[in-house]
Amino acid sequence: MLSFNNLSQRLLDADYAVRGRIVTRAQDLEKQGKKITYCNIGNPHAFAQKPMTYVREVLSLLEFPDLLKKDISSLFHPDSIKRAKLILNAIPEGVGAYSASAGVEFARVAVAEFIRNRDNIPADSDRIILTDGASKAAQSVITAIIKNPTDGLMLPVPQYPMYSATLTLVGGQSIGYYLDEANHWQLNEESLLDSYNTAKMNKLNPVAITVINPGNPTGAVLSYDNIKMIINFARKHNLSILADEVYQENIYSKTAKFHSFAKVMHEMQVTDVTLFSFHSMSKGFYGECGHRSGYLEIRNVPEDVFAQFVKLQSINLCANLAGQIACYLMVSPPKPGDASYEVYLQEKTHILNNLKEKAQIIGYEINQIDGLSVNIPEGAMYAFVKIDLPAAQINRAVEAAIDEKYCMELLEDTGICVVPGSGFGQFPNTLHFRTTFLPPREQIIKLVEQLKVFHKKYLQQL
Repeated sequence: MLSFNNLSQRLLDADYAVRGRIVTRAQDLEKQGKKITYCNIGNPHAFAQKPMTYVREVLSLLEFPDLLKKDISSLFHPDSIKRAKLILNAIPEGVGAYSASAGVEFARVAVAEFIRNRDNIPADSDRIILTDGASKAAQSVITAIIKNPTDGLMLPVPQYPMYSATLTLVGGQSIGYYLDEANHWQLNEESLLDSYNTAKMNKLNPVAITVINPGNPTGAVLSYDNIKMIINFARKHNLSILADEVYQENIYSKTAKFHSFAKVMHEMQVTDVTLFSFHSMSKGFYGECGHRSGYLEIRNVPEDVFAQFVKLQSINLCANLAGQIACYLMVSPPKPGDASYEVYLQEKTHILNNLKEKAQIIGYEINQIDGLSVNIPEGAMYAFVKIDLPAAQINRAVEAAIDEKYCMELLEDTGICVVPGSGFGQFPNTLHFRTTFLPPREQIIKLVEQLKVFHKKYLQQL
C-alpha cells in the first residue's frame, strides 16, 4: 500500500494556503453545526451570485440539444436559441466530444476579436489556447519555461499561492519581489532590481516575471506607467512576462483603469519580450468557477515555440468543451438589439455595482477598527488586511505563525474563514490576512462587526 513517505517530495513541499489547515478546520466545525462564512476563496456563486442568464441558456441547449426540436420560445431568449444552433453547426458532435488541442477554432477567433475590441490592437487567433481556467494556463506556462533546477519565476509578494505551489511541483524557484503597500500595492522598480540581483547572487536564473492585475490578494489596479516600467524591466533583463488579468472586469475605483499588458506593450512597440496573458470566466461578473473556463494568449514567440505549448495542451487532449464554449460566451456577449441584451446588462451592472459597494464597505469599516488597516480594494474581489500587534508579538511572527493563529482563533470564535498573510507572502515583520468581500451586503456588515469585537478581545488576551 502506498505510504505518505513514498509520495513525491515536491508534492509534499507544495503549499496552497487558500485551501489549507484553516479551511480544513472550518469544514470540521461546519460538520459540527457551526455556521461558517467562507471568505477564503473567490467563489462568487457559493455566495448566491446568480449565473448570467444568457450563459446558462446557451449551455443548457448545448448540453441537451433535443430541446431545440421543441417549442421553447417561452423559456429561452430567441438569440440564445440562435446562438446554440450556430454553435452546434460549428461543432455538430456537440460538447461531449474532444476538440482540437488548442480549442475549437470559432471560440479562439472570438477571443482574438475580444482582445482587438478591448485594446484596439492586433490579435491572432492562432496564438490563443483555450484552457481549463486561468490556473491551468499559468501552470502550463510554468511547466514549459522552467528548464533547470536553478530557473526561477519572479513573483509578487504577496502572491496568489498557485504560482509558488506550481513552481515547487515542477522543481523551479520562487523569486519574490515586494509590492509597495504604502503606495496602494504598486510595483517598485527598486524592489524588482533588488529581487533580481539577489537571485543572481544566489546562483538562480530568473526567466520570467509574474504580474497579477488587478491584484490577488491586494485588490490593487496597476497604473499605465507602472506597467510600462515592468515591461522595460523585463526587456532589460530578458524576462518573459506572465500577465494574470482574470479580474480585468472588476474595477471599482473612479481613478483606476485596467490596462492590459498586451495593449501597453503594443503601444510601446516592444516586440522582443514574450508575453503570456491569462483570462478566465471564474472571476469578473460571471463567477463561473465550476466551468473551468479560460484562455492563454501568447505574444512574441516563434512558431516552433508555440507548437510546443499546443503539444503540452494535447497531453491533456483538450480543455473541457463546456468550458471552451463558456469562454466563447464570455468574450462574445449579447449586443444591443439582441433579445437577451437588456437582461445581460442589468445582471452585469447589478453584480459589479454590488461588488463595488461591498469593497468600499469592507475597506472603510476595517479602517475604523483600531489595530487593523487596509488599502480599500480598487479591483478584484479581495482585501489584504494588515494586523497591527504589539512589537514583541510581531517580532515572533515568523517563528510562531502568529497570523495563522490569529485566523484560526477568528474562525473558532466567529465562524469567519480567512487566509493568513503568510500563505501569500508578506513584508518582514508585518502580519495580514486575506478576505473576500463576496458575501451579501448584510453579511459583510455583520462580518466586519464580528471582526471588530473579536480583534478587541484578541488584543486584550495578549
